[in-house]
Parts: sequence; structure tokens; C-alpha cells
Amino acid sequence: MPGMVLFGRRWAFASDDLVFPGSFELFLRVLWWIGSLTLYLLHRRKLGCAGGVLLSTYLIVLLLLLAVIICVVSAIVYVSMKGTICNPGPRKSMSKLLYIRLALFLPEMVWASLGAAWVAQGIQCDRTVVNGIIATVIVSWLIIVATVVTIVIVFDPLGGNMAPYSSSGPDHLDSNDSSQFFNGLKTAAKSVWETRIKFLCCCVGKDDHTRVAFSSTAELFSTYFSDTDLVPSDIAAGLALLHQQQDNISSLQEPQEATSPTQGLSQEADLDAELENCHHYMRFAAAAYGWPLYIYRNPFTGLCTIGGDCYRSRTAEYDLVGGDQLNCHFGSILQTTGLQYRDFIHVSFHDKVYELPFLVALDHRKECVLVAVRGTMSLQDILTDLSAESESLDLGVDLQDCVAHKGISQAARYIYQRLVHDGILSQAFSVAPEYRLVIVGHSLGAGAAALLAIMLRGSYPQVRAYAFSPPRGLLSKSLYEYSQDFIVSLILGKDVIPRLSVSNMEDLKKRLLQVIAHCNKPKYKILLHGCWYELFGGSPSNCATELDGEGQGALTQPLLGEQSLLTRSSPAYSFSSDSPLDTSPKYPPLYPPGRIIHLEEEGSAGRFGCCSSAQYRARWAHESAFSKILIGPKMLTDHMPDILMKALASVVTDRAACLSCPSQGGSDADMV
Repeated sequence: MPGMVLFGRRWAFASDDLVFPGSFELFLRVLWWIGSLTLYLLHRRKLGCAGGVLLSTYLIVLLLLLAVIICVVSAIVYVSMKGTICNPGPRKSMSKLLYIRLALFLPEMVWASLGAAWVAQGIQCDRTVVNGIIATVIVSWLIIVATVVTIVIVFDPLGGNMAPYSSSGPDHLDSNDSSQFFNGLKTAAKSVWETRIKFLCCCVGKDDHTRVAFSSTAELFSTYFSDTDLVPSDIAAGLALLHQQQDNISSLQEPQEATSPTQGLSQEADLDAELENCHHYMRFAAAAYGWPLYIYRNPFTGLCTIGGDCYRSRTAEYDLVGGDQLNCHFGSILQTTGLQYRDFIHVSFHDKVYELPFLVALDHRKECVLVAVRGTMSLQDILTDLSAESESLDLGVDLQDCVAHKGISQAARYIYQRLVHDGILSQAFSVAPEYRLVIVGHSLGAGAAALLAIMLRGSYPQVRAYAFSPPRGLLSKSLYEYSQDFIVSLILGKDVIPRLSVSNMEDLKKRLLQVIAHCNKPKYKILLHGCWYELFGGSPSNCATELDGEGQGALTQPLLGEQSLLTRSSPAYSFSSDSPLDTSPKYPPLYPPGRIIHLEEEGSAGRFGCCSSAQYRARWAHESAFSKILIGPKMLTDHMPDILMKALASVVTDRAACLSCPSQGGSDADMV
């Protein structure tokens, strides 16, 4: 940080990113040099054959060329180790070294081509020598190809626009020129992101919803990254530092205060009831994923259990259940929910942007018509997730601001139209008119389920929704408060999705920039220690500390001389709160739905959540507890539906056992 400027353009790597790739190349080059030298010394007397002079010349020149390359690569690695992320001053010679290294590729390519041509002439020499030279030629071309691939990967499509500003500093433009340049760069960035997204999602389709999702996603990414000059390794180092800083702070915090006994008992009874409901309804949220999740949860027996359904021809009774591609999915749904075929009103696995799969069933145990919405499982779903702009909802209720996540509200509106306009709910309640309506979902499906419950509450006042691991950036403040009466959210541990919103991502970016700016260690040490800490743990107090006042001046001055356009207003240097996302009406602060039950892990059961012996406790939590993204190895695994189901079953079992023991009931209540 900032990105390297070479050949008049910025590239997506920094001058301190060459320690590991340079060390790897240095290792290969040294082995190659030793092997070539050994081959020459052992077999130089066998090169008196026809054409042997060419082979001898090839090996001698190759040894000299490799020696020069080894020296240059060693210098690159040494220089790349100097300084810190925000102090590239000691690495100012890096660009010259890279020019020299790239220039050496020309003679290397020429010599590798000559070697290939000479070997192809069928020289009649000792086969060991010929095979050894063939190996050196192959290695030469492999390294050249790998270098070309690396250059393609680190190529920044916007680098040509950013480099002139990087070299001259931020003060050479007046306000009008600067504003025009920023607007032009933002437009170009959006175009680049849209091209990337279309390439990655080339198989999604090209309908109107997809084009809108492409544009929304591209605008989100281009806006979010428009005021920083971070390269990928900077983000990795910042996340490693944040995780250790976060663990260090949590280890110093005092345990939460217990609630009063009376309040604890009342909350405990409500918590037990809702946990039992969550335990029951989570099966339906998991069933909505169909056969992939079922096979994942039952890798040894799942395929045998539902395999017959995949090849079974549809009978007339399948016409009663709407939707497509039911065979394998429906077998897994029956196994997961424990219901009978006759209990299902509608099952749909139709999947497009803003259009989610869902199922409708009669749950006789809870006496409810149950709607389960599937979570993220396709590129279409990801585009729905990333359409993070806000849009107003017309709910017919007296609220100050009815605003919600655009992509998820569009998906909820699609299901609403299917349920109401297609008569699916009417059909369900004609079978069981005394039942109430319950809507469930996990992840993206949880957000859609919550919004669907809000949309249906006017027609079905008794509606309830259970949102498992819902996204945070879902509802405006007034809708969040409105949803408290009929929506319950369940969140496990450090799950990142219930903490994920545009405003929280902006906060994460600022924290990343701050911890990077205050870091007094080189990036390669941060990454090495970070990998060790993630894999094996250790003391978080070993992470980088803030610089003192004397060191702070040394940190900022070299960087300010080299900063690019996109670091001009970055919080890493000014620590201001200004950001394109802070004041954008498209991305106001949004909140998770309903009351929140948080399952917190007690103790440690492994770094990656793969140990089944983890112990959890449940408590009611406020949305402010999820106002920051927590970094850790379980931030992704805690979101998996199978992990959530295991944790939920464990909590329900433990609490049931605790209730059966009167001597422990009071202490458990105090924990809530």
C-alpha cells in the first residue's frame, strides 16, 4: 500500500508483496542452478559428441544467467522485507529492481528458445545430458508462463487512470478537476466491476432483473472501494491484525452482568419456548435447500436414502405440488421434515435473480401453515444478496420510514405474489382454516421470510416468522422495531452474515485502515504470525502495536509522497469519517429483523468449529451486539445451517436437562 506503479500504471500489488513469491522463485532458481551445475560438472567430458559444443555453451550461459537472476531476486526479497505497510520509503528502489528482473526475462526466453531448438535437432550425445537439458528448457518455460499468468492476475484495469495522479500527488488538481477526475474514475470503476460480474455470472441469464442486479452490484463494489488504495494482501494483513486485536480486547473484558432473578425467570420461560420453536422450525428452513444440503449432512447414507426418488417418474399426484425439478429435492424434503407427501401444498425450486425457491406445508404438530424460503445457493441468489441498495415498501402501516434491502425485498415480493395472487395460501387455509401462518428461512431466506411476514401481517395478523442467521442490512429502524412483536431471529456465535451490512462493511474498512496505519511490523511477518494464530492459536498480545509519536512521523511522510488518488481521503491517513457510503441515500443504516436469540460458545472447541463438543448458551440480545463484524475462523462456519442445527439441538437438550434439575434452574436463569 499503495499499489506499485510500473510502466506508467498502477498494479494490484504493493512493494512489500514480493517476499513470499520472491522466496519461492529464489528457492526454485537455486535448486535449478545447483542441478545445472552438477549436470555440467559430472558430464562435461561427455559433450565431445556432435553438437556437444552447443549443449556445453547452453549450460554455461544458463548458469551465468541464473546467477544474475538469483542475485536480482535476492535483492527484491530483501528490499520487500523493509519498512511497514504504510511506510514504503525503504522500498523506493523496488521499481528499479523489478524493471531489471523483467528485462532479464528477454535473454531467458531467447536462451530457452535456443535450447529447445538445439535439443530438437536430435543431437547424438549422452541421453542423461540431453534429458537434463530438456528438463532445464521445460523449467524455463514453466517459470516464464507462470510469470505471464501472475502479470495478468495483478493487472488493474483502472491502473492507467490512477497512475498519473499517484506520481504527482493529490494537490496538483484544483477542486473542479479533482471532482471531475473522481467522477470519471467512479464511472470507469463501475464499468469494470460490471464487466467482471457479467463474466463470472455468464450462465445466469440476461433478463431485466439480472441486468438491474449486475448494475446494483457493480455500483456497490465501485463505491465501496473508491476511496482506498488497498491491495489484496493489505486486506489479509488487516484482517489478521483485527482478529488478534479483537481477541485481545475480549480477553480483557469483564463477564456480562447477570440479570435480576425475577426478570431472568420471565425471560427464561420465553427463551425456552422460542428455542423449542426454533429447534422445530429449523428443520424446514434446512429442508428448503433440497438435496444438496441433505447429501452434505449425510455424506454416507444420503445418496442411498433419496437416490430412488431421483429416478422415479412423476405420478399424477405430483401435479398437486407446483414447481420444477422436484424428484431428488422432494425426497430430501420428506426425510428432513418428517412430514408425509399429503402435508405439502406447494414446492417450488424455480430460481432466478430476485426469485427464490420456497415450500408451503401443513405442520400438524404446531398447527400452522408453514412457508419455508431457501437461502443462498446459486449465482442468482448471490446477485440478490448483493443488490444492497435500499428501497421503500408500501405496507399500509403508519411508520416513519419503511425501507428495506432492495434485492431481498424484491424476492419477498415475488413470493408474496405467488402465495396470494396464485392462491397458494388460500388453498392451504381451505384445508386447515384453524391453523396460523408461520414463515421460516435461513440466511437470504431468513431475510426474505422476515419481509414476507411484514407484508402478510395485514392479511394474517397472527403470522409469525423465524429468521435463522438473517442478514443485518435488512430493515430500517422503524421496521426493525415494528417486527419485534412477531419475528424471532436466531444467530450463532460469530456468524458474519447477521453482522453484514453496507454500514458495517464501511466500519470494517475504517478499522482495517486504522490498524494497518498503526502497524509497526512488515507485512510478511504479520501474515506469517496471522496464519499461525488462525491455525494454532496463541497469545493475541503478540500482534502489532501502535507507533509512538516519533515513529508516526516516519510512517506518514514517505507514504504521502507516493499516495495515489484513491488514498486522498482515506481514513488511514486522516481518520476522517468521510466516505462515499456514509452519506449515500442508497445505503442508509439497516438492522436485523425481530427479537434476537444469540447462541454464544462457551470456552473453545477448536479453531474452525469442526469439533462437535462445543458448548453453547442462549440469551436474548440487542441488535447493537451485532453492530461490528467480528473476525475469526468461525465467522463463516457459524453460518452453515448444519452447524447451526447441531448447536441449536445441543442448547435445547442442555436446557431441558437443566430444567429437570431444580437445584440448577436458578443459576441457569441468571445467565440470561
